[in-house]
Amino acid sequence: MDGPDHKGLIYQVTRILFAHNQNIIRNDEYVSPSKYFFMRTEFEGETDIDKLMDVLKSDLPAGLNLRINPKKKKDIVLMVTKEHHCLGELLIRYAFDELDATILAVISNYNTLQPLVSKFGIPFHFISHENRTREEHEEAILRTLDIYRPEYLVLAKYMRVITPNFVNQFPDKIINIHHSFLPAFIGANPYRQAYERGVKIIGATAHFVNNDLDEGPIIAQDVKSVDHRQTASDMATLGRDTEKGVLSKALKLVFNDRVFIHGNRTIIL
Repeated sequence: MDGPDHKGLIYQVTRILFAHNQNIIRNDEYVSPSKYFFMRTEFEGETDIDKLMDVLKSDLPAGLNLRINPKKKKDIVLMVTKEHHCLGELLIRYAFDELDATILAVISNYNTLQPLVSKFGIPFHFISHENRTREEHEEAILRTLDIYRPEYLVLAKYMRVITPNFVNQFPDKIINIHHSFLPAFIGANPYRQAYERGVKIIGATAHFVNNDLDEGPIIAQDVKSVDHRQTASDMATLGRDTEKGVLSKALKLVFNDRVFIHGNRTIIL
């Protein structure tokens, strides 16, 4: 739940849940300096969700965004290019039931990673971008996505810029991972650029995708210290490890319904 702050909101919500014989497992809330209220409540018990939502809407102040999300795995599609590290991490987590999601398919503009994906019995769709405009390529991808109708798209090192039309098909439902050198080290070989500049930290950022390149709401970040002893190759290896961890953390937060998007920021409860 989120919306303008009002006195007694926590009491009102917990009172309604108690009246419907629900057991609260965890409750987190936050009020921003602008008096905007965020609340996430985990509860359990047999109840009619529709009736519970009707009571919440009628008893709580107007203007609140209310959601009841049953605990379940999210349906996702992964999009990749040639780099294997993030894809491999997610496939292994999925194989050991650690992802809180069901991977419906993997889509790539190269066939490079098909042998890896096939080991996990997941459909792999090679949709080449060659001899196609960006719009034609995305139309082909959208036709494939229409087969699966995923709840989220995960860009696991998908190295192509996507258009506003594509983003608008999945508002706040596309998650990307990139190295944290942007915008200081853009283009090819960011770790070589970082090495040549003598950076002291490297990192990674996971964020929602919007129509501003790599500027969507940030979900998770991490950094690692480096020094002059590390080569560009060392930094790339450390960077890939950091990207894997940050992406996995971000997905866990999103798939467990802990992330609120407010403007271009996230509130995580």
